[in-house]
Amino acid sequence: MTQQFTSFDEFYPFYLGEHQDRRCRILHYIGSTLVLLVAGIAIASETYLLLAALPVIGYGFAWVGHFGFEKNRPATFKYPFYSLLADWVMLKDAITGELDNKLKQL
Repeated sequence: MTQQFTSFDEFYPFYLGEHQDRRCRILHYIGSTLVLLVAGIAIASETYLLLAALPVIGYGFAWVGHFGFEKNRPATFKYPFYSLLADWVMLKDAITGELDNKLKQL
């Protein structure tokens, strides 16, 4: 990955291009959903140690998708903040039905 991004608006189309395989995106959605679920359980039960598992849960599913299906290196390694934000934007786009159009524009 040699590109340099100075804004999230520049980064997001690249990010979507790295998530062409539907199976990879599904693994991202599973990881993100489990992060929300485990965070909610940790807070509701006051079992804050569970919060330590959130990066493993979120990134674990995503990285399986990248290494197993996309055959690429996750953008998280070079753009951690943009990648984290893009995970949630991609999930929002999938839920709202905007993702297919954005993928077609690539």
